[in-house]
Amino acid sequence: MTLDLRDRIVGFDQLVPLLDGTEARYVNLDNSASTPPLLDVMQAVERFVPYYASVHRGTGFKSRLSTEAYDRAHELVAEFVGADPDGNTVIFGKNTTEAINKLAFRLPLKPNSVVISTQLEHHSNDLPWRARAQVVHVPVTADGHLDEAAFDEALARHGSRIALVAVSGASNVTGYIQPIHRLARKAHEAGVLILVDAAQLAPHRRLNMLPDDDPAHLDFVALSAHKMYAPFGSGALVGPKEVFLAGEPEYRGGGTVDVVTLDEVEWAGMPDRDEAGSPNVIGAVAMAAAAKALMDIGMDVIAEHERQLMAYALPRLQEVPGIRMFGLPAAGVADDKVGVITFNLEGVSHFLVAAILGYEAGIGVRSGCFCAHPYVVQLLDLTSEEASTWREQIRQGDRSEMPGMVRASFGCYNDRTDVDRLVDALHQIAHQGYQGEYERDRSTGEYTPAGYRERLKDYFSL
Repeated sequence: MTLDLRDRIVGFDQLVPLLDGTEARYVNLDNSASTPPLLDVMQAVERFVPYYASVHRGTGFKSRLSTEAYDRAHELVAEFVGADPDGNTVIFGKNTTEAINKLAFRLPLKPNSVVISTQLEHHSNDLPWRARAQVVHVPVTADGHLDEAAFDEALARHGSRIALVAVSGASNVTGYIQPIHRLARKAHEAGVLILVDAAQLAPHRRLNMLPDDDPAHLDFVALSAHKMYAPFGSGALVGPKEVFLAGEPEYRGGGTVDVVTLDEVEWAGMPDRDEAGSPNVIGAVAMAAAAKALMDIGMDVIAEHERQLMAYALPRLQEVPGIRMFGLPAAGVADDKVGVITFNLEGVSHFLVAAILGYEAGIGVRSGCFCAHPYVVQLLDLTSEEASTWREQIRQGDRSEMPGMVRASFGCYNDRTDVDRLVDALHQIAHQGYQGEYERDRSTGEYTPAGYRERLKDYFSL
């Protein structure tokens, strides 16, 4: 049975202006970057906002209600990721990037500590570790999968120096799903903790950290609400209480302490000591509402819908003349991929393809390197000389020749009509059937139609 969640997505049928002066229903195929809100989330926020007040310290009714809602939000997120609430804590923050940076600070690391990561990571699961440890990047195979033999070798080679294995649950470039529980088992056999960056995985597949005594359990999980249909500025880090209770928080101030004198500080328990200041209560409520809605819909139902959509989209896209697709699954089966498809059109800049889709077809995609430069360079099979030339051009402020791809990424509400819109538009581009004349901004690499006046304020303005 086909899943139809269009009526539960805010703005699904929103009309947007096109270059020819008409309007069309917007097709959002940029869900890997951020998702629109679920109606369930908007309704929960609207019900809660009239009662919003400060949490944990106020004595009024609204403060008591807000505190109850905020604490319950922690419980629902723990349930969503399958975390044992007795041994683990949920720490709310802005997003996955902040969550990983928090762990990079809070995890006890020595100057010679090693963090095992991979070549397919988003920068947010790479750069925070580079600042705190020696990062070993496990390479990928030619088709973009993790080289597990190299992963095993890295674990054996670095041994007791390894402080953490940090891997993504699913790639934001190819959509490949990592064998996170198998990697966790290997990490634990080596006496190492594992973090899963679940930003891309959580909206698409059931996420289960497993009991703490299971050899395949996940020690830490980081995820973002804005990729889970709750774009209200919240994210979460989930992990063992004992790790965070053993050290001092990186942000200090109101709410993080039990006792303060002029000479000493007694830090609060979890999660308070790691949620400094007045928290984003509305964002936490929204994230919890999204988690509850996704669990009610059924992550397995969402996964099956996505598999069917990918099975329809991949062969249709391969009909487009000159298309080169990256991370294609074996035999066209998309079981090991979330709904992410990256491609290029022969002879057309990825920047230009994305611009034409946006201005002339009302389709939102993303182009570039998707905050995963090493992985994209590998997939594009660029020589070291080509990569060096590109980097030097960027240093000089010129991104016009920046390599990259176009990414179309599905949410749980996309359907075959969205795929058809994309394929039809790509056929037009491949046959040079688009109408605009486009100008390139060399500082950004991006294209805009010559002489076009954007009417953004006609649609929204502060």
